[in-house]
Amino acid sequence: MNTDMKMNQEKSVKDRETTEKKLLDAVGEIINESGLEKLGVNAIAKKAGVSKMLIYRYFGSIEELVAQYILKKDYWINISTEAPPLNELGNFIKNMFQEQIIQMRNDKLLIRLYRWELSSNNHIVEELRKKRESNGIQLVELVSSLTNKPINEVKVIASLLTASISYLTMLEDVCPVYIGINLQEDKGWQQISEGIDALIDNWIANIEK
Repeated sequence: MNTDMKMNQEKSVKDRETTEKKLLDAVGEIINESGLEKLGVNAIAKKAGVSKMLIYRYFGSIEELVAQYILKKDYWINISTEAPPLNELGNFIKNMFQEQIIQMRNDKLLIRLYRWELSSNNHIVEELRKKRESNGIQLVELVSSLTNKPINEVKVIASLLTASISYLTMLEDVCPVYIGINLQEDKGWQQISEGIDALIDNWIANIEK
């Protein structure tokens, strides 16, 4: 391969990456401004400043473009499943839930996507749930193997904590207080975080006994 051909190929790859990023960013901007119902080929292409044909060339369909955007945003899909040292297991588990709280509280767009998912059942949602489930099961199996705890027990604990965090963060904008905890102030979320830490510490302590 001569130098010119190689440079042209590298430029083509870079141009595609730049355009894909523009399109993905445009999806996020439109959702943030107007909601998912305003997503359309023309609107996305205009916002990105590129030809709408590139949506089909690079993603195949608008549905796949939106799916790729959501998959990049979801916390549990993108979390690492690498095993921690055994003596760091407690901190590893606590950090997972603390990071979920931080990400969801600081990313209102992610909250909108979660609310949309609850009212939708389509190809995009199915793909999202499939990938989230795959990663979640890997984490559950990892914790189960490190603690020698039954996998069903780990599944239940993980489900209750992740679902609670998702629900409370979605509730934050419209419900100031939940069972005496102020969801619209950092000190309320500090209470929740400390409670999660205590639950995990107690669970880990029982394992060590």
